Amino acid sequence: RLGSDGAWLPMLAARGVDVAPLRPANCGFDIAWSEVFRAQHAGEPVKSVAIGVTTVDGTALQRQGEFVISETGIEGSLVYALSAPIRDLIDTHGFAIITVDLAPGRSPEDVAAEVSRPRGSRSVSSHLQSRLGITGVKARMLREVLTKEAMHDPVTLAAAIKALPLRLVRARPIDEVISTAGGVRFEAMDDRLMLTALPGVFCAGEMLDWEAPTGGYLLTACFASGRVAGSGAVAYLRG
Repeated sequence: RLGSDGAWLPMLAARGVDVAPLRPANCGFDIAWSEVFRAQHAGEPVKSVAIGVTTVDGTALQRQGEFVISETGIEGSLVYALSAPIRDLIDTHGFAIITVDLAPGRSPEDVAAEVSRPRGSRSVSSHLQSRLGITGVKARMLREVLTKEAMHDPVTLAAAIKALPLRLVRARPIDEVISTAGGVRFEAMDDRLMLTALPGVFCAGEMLDWEAPTGGYLLTACFASGRVAGSGAVAYLRG
């Protein structure tokens, strides 16, 4: 469990404070992995990949980096960087589809050409390893998503290497996430971060309805807003 349990939010809401519901941020997401895949690869990093997602408003986003296969789905820095639009898609549609580029340094044409090369007596796995360096968890992800027939179809396989679709069904619980979206709306406070509905009560950090893109920004905002709220409290007490 990480951070506050958020029990203060309904207490403030009951006193007339304008709040936005807490939602997971900088979080992992659940995927219905097969038992075999989960047993073999949970905890394993997937390095040098790119994740793409199309937001609710139709904007295409892509980030490159690495993530980790978890018991329940995926997590890690690359996932956290795109967690807000993924969460919003799940809130809107009940699920989110992301694509994983397993060879971000290779063009689609290059990948298609390598996959289509004659492999002789070699297996598909050996062919992918020798031609594109795809092995281990990356190769297993392809088999997790594609049918046996698709794995032997060069066009389908090449397309999947550049954009392997994963269906994410839910964000991890708030107790597990790095940070949250939601909280006390800025309209409910003055410039000292004091609640207009409850004079003498100040808010800071993750109590505020502000979403940090990463943990570093979150800490900076917590320290800065804590200073503002603390200075405001001193000024309030001094009259």
